Amino acid sequence: MSEGPLRHHSFPPSFSESSVQPGPRMESLPEAVLIRILASIPAVDLVLACRLVCCQWKNLVDGAALWILKCQQEGLTGAESQENAENWQNFYFLSKKRKNLIKNPCGEEDLQHWGEVENGGDGWKIEELPGDFGKEFPSEEVRKYFVTSYEWCRKAQVIDLRAEGYWEELMDTTQPKVVVKDWYAGRSDAGCLYELCVKLLSENEDVLAEYKSETIAIPQDNDANWTEISHTFSNYGPGVRFVRFEHGGQDTLFWKGWYGVRVTNSSVTVEP
Repeated sequence: MSEGPLRHHSFPPSFSESSVQPGPRMESLPEAVLIRILASIPAVDLVLACRLVCCQWKNLVDGAALWILKCQQEGLTGAESQENAENWQNFYFLSKKRKNLIKNPCGEEDLQHWGEVENGGDGWKIEELPGDFGKEFPSEEVRKYFVTSYEWCRKAQVIDLRAEGYWEELMDTTQPKVVVKDWYAGRSDAGCLYELCVKLLSENEDVLAEYKSETIAIPQDNDANWTEISHTFSNYGPGVRFVRFEHGGQDTLFWKGWYGVRVTNSSVTVEP
């Protein structure tokens, strides 16, 4: 049986096609509103996806206002921030990624992650704070330290910046600060020596910048207080891919055992 002709269905007057209006489009929103919407999106998605949607979104993602808002929302514009930061997107990512790149800085894992170890005398030893003839560390979170012997003891770590998430363009163009810190102390009944040497290295491990402390001598009958030493690398030029951190020391009385310098809470951070 053949079907009848198709019937024409018309919308009732209240639902006619002419009365159906499209909702407001994203590009019609005021820029300030659009920035607030984009600021709720994860940063990686903003860079990898949102900035590819259209020219307007690209300009907003590449601009300062969006990243200033994200920094404010996530508490990244406190006393440590730079209100005149040239590139707020990089400031945001560097602030979020900031962490100590030195592994096992306090000896909680024995000598794990430390390479090129030189064990002069009786070699390195890990002890509990405060130790004999020692003082407590300024932070309660630090519970152990490394201690040297009667001949030079040295140990080092090499940090692969790309493996830690600091991409080449960032290191070559922005050249964020590389901040190095270390803590050292003697025991009050023995004198000792301490040295710190940090190098910024290229892909081929050429030295592009270097900081080397003087040989610091701590006399016998010292107060055993912990002392912080620090250095900040900046404007070091393109090509930095690795950071090599080395420290060490010995006692000056040549007593058998572990009467040399004590070190702990070493750190390397990449900062805006």
